[in-house]
Amino acid sequence: MKNYAIIVAGGVGRRMGSDTPKQFLKIGGQPILMHTITAFYQYDHKMEIVLVLPHSHFSQWTELSLMHDFDVPHCMVGGGSTRFHSVKNGLDSIGDEGTVAIHDGVRPLIEQEIIQNSFEVANTKGNAIVSVELKDSIRQLKGQRSNSVDRMAFRAIQTPQTFKVSDIKEAYRIEYQESLTDDASVAELAGQKINLIDGSYRNIKITTSEDLVIAEALLDNK
Repeated sequence: MKNYAIIVAGGVGRRMGSDTPKQFLKIGGQPILMHTITAFYQYDHKMEIVLVLPHSHFSQWTELSLMHDFDVPHCMVGGGSTRFHSVKNGLDSIGDEGTVAIHDGVRPLIEQEIIQNSFEVANTKGNAIVSVELKDSIRQLKGQRSNSVDRMAFRAIQTPQTFKVSDIKEAYRIEYQESLTDDASVAELAGQKINLIDGSYRNIKITTSEDLVIAEALLDNK
């Protein structure tokens, strides 16, 4: 069974307060994105890795790869106007059979056990969506009021989100809607049953400068 990974990296770093796209910021002496790609390569050296980047970032990534002697095999595909369109571009670049993990480029601390479990579950059930229990209490906003809700009835969704290629390609034929913020929501709208698997609180998405500090600390204690 052919394995693929689509790494989506379209961030621009506004919430970081940086002119450097967040996926190119460094942790552990390397750009975040290199850690992410390496994690999937370590799981399966034969995996086909597709990096989805804005066309305007291609040359910068090439320069960084040369600077850091980064030689993990992967191909680049141009991103779209939204995450939905970027993932679709990535899917259009791969074959029609096999299993594909779709992962945020700025989740560099994804663990091998989670990648393995996501592929195994997707191969048997059609998909596997990584998630974790909520730690904090949450409230639901209703106009000017808010109501307490049971946090155990909710899960925080992470990536990778892994699918049989034929299923997720079929799902991405639907028309784009703003509510489609991840691949599971696309698959669900297309009528597919979603299977949640356990993720990790280490698998953070680096979005703010605080996240960068936390990721560096987690990497040091890996």
